[in-house]
Amino acid sequence: MNKLIFFFIFWFSYGRVLSEIHASLPPRGWNSYDSFCWTISEDEFLQNAQLVSQKLHAHGYEYAVVDYLWYRKLVPGAYVDSLGFDVIDEWGRVIPDPGRWPSSKGGKGFTEVAKKVHDMGLKFGFHIMRGISTQAVNANTPILDITTRACGWMKNGFMSVDTSLGAGRAFLRSLHHQYAEWNVDFVKHDCVFGEDLDLNEIETVSEILKELDRPILYSLSPGTSVTPAMAKQVAPLVNIDFAAASMVGAKGLLGNSWPDLDMLPLGWLTDPGSNEGPHRMSKLSLDEQKTQFPYITSTTDLRFLEQGSNFQTRSLKEAGSSEKLVLGFSSCHDSQAKGWYKDLERVCWRWHSRSEKVEPFCLYKTEPLLQSDEGVAYSGKYQGKFHLRARNRAGFCFDTSSKRRLTSKERKRASFSPCRLDTNQMWELSNNGTLVNGYSGSCASIKATKADASPGGIRSWIATGKKGEIYLSYFNLNPARTVISTTLSNLSKAFPTINFRSCSCKEVWSGKDYGSLQHSLSVSVDSHGCALFVLTCT
Repeated sequence: MNKLIFFFIFWFSYGRVLSEIHASLPPRGWNSYDSFCWTISEDEFLQNAQLVSQKLHAHGYEYAVVDYLWYRKLVPGAYVDSLGFDVIDEWGRVIPDPGRWPSSKGGKGFTEVAKKVHDMGLKFGFHIMRGISTQAVNANTPILDITTRACGWMKNGFMSVDTSLGAGRAFLRSLHHQYAEWNVDFVKHDCVFGEDLDLNEIETVSEILKELDRPILYSLSPGTSVTPAMAKQVAPLVNIDFAAASMVGAKGLLGNSWPDLDMLPLGWLTDPGSNEGPHRMSKLSLDEQKTQFPYITSTTDLRFLEQGSNFQTRSLKEAGSSEKLVLGFSSCHDSQAKGWYKDLERVCWRWHSRSEKVEPFCLYKTEPLLQSDEGVAYSGKYQGKFHLRARNRAGFCFDTSSKRRLTSKERKRASFSPCRLDTNQMWELSNNGTLVNGYSGSCASIKATKADASPGGIRSWIATGKKGEIYLSYFNLNPARTVISTTLSNLSKAFPTINFRSCSCKEVWSGKDYGSLQHSLSVSVDSHGCALFVLTCT
């Protein structure tokens, strides 16, 4: 299938060979996840890599990356968090599924695929999980020394290794030396950051990459609940980017930092957790697709322009105010957690301040698809508990992956993930009106917030280029077309040494030449669209 998804990598660290510096620009290329989830085959991958080589390599795109579960057999019963379907070698290391990757037979791994990608003029990479496969642990492979801490969002998949033990470090070393033997150029490490932070494994892998005889770019998937403080913990090891923390361009291990987005969801796509390949087009409008590029491709000196008296917006269409409901988690002691009740096969939230004529917010009871033996265990172990889904999210269940109980002041947004036999998805309605997840100790709650006439607002960013040019972008988050403008004096606040009256200006997407700037720069931007200007100053 000739399907393309563009990507820019999350968080970076880099393998070292001598004194070579890697990734002086954001790594660009194609990643299989958004189009194929985990089900991609060798032929499908190479077809997409060929398109990157033919159409995009001349523009700086050079990576072709296989996302997760390339070692899982695509057979009935296998899915994202299934157990027992992975292909592992005698040392407990996952290897490509020969059913989907036939060139891997005979112990070749990804060697042949990497060679074909290299022959296209590209670099080859793939996704890896934390630690060791749970399946390898159950099989009692030779190098084990593990902890019992499983990956938070794939509990049947992988466990951490104990890097304080020689055997734990040896296992990680054997993995990455094998990747080097396969001539891999890039690894994307998952379930070690955000809520699943494992600084010891990140440190160990970073050190192992220094030992290799070939450069391997090391990327960290950010996971969830990432903060600037957490990012600073790994700053010496990985190249990170938090624009809000003024860390864009920060020096890490052999390279610079880039925005924390992995893939651009453009083109022909699949759905998260799906066993189905590409089957739908991107739901983003053309303007929304354009909006993703200016921020993602920003490099150094990225700054936010304050929306003060000199920064003005004018909506071209009045938008009425509305109320937005936010489903999330809070402490079960929080008064906002009380208000749930049972309504037949639904669990609904009771609004004390609303008219009875207002339709209640409800979640719907459901059960995951289970094998017959799993069904018996399900009914026995989880008696009185149930899965919940939203009205328009068949197959996706209300989920919490929190590892600790929330304090009374904490609140998290809810998430939905593919329904499965998982304690994170098991809910129980208490007599006091709380909807409890016993595994995390958190309760579901609803918060109503007022949305103003312009719920999205506008954003503007400014940055310098390598040749001294200035990049200025306007983002319209409003539901209506909006005129966005700023004065030259406002631009000078970002870069005081630049005389903006000496600048000529051109808008990238439209190609419109604005000539020399005089007092201000104003443009009408469509809903969820952007304008990207290049200013050349003398």
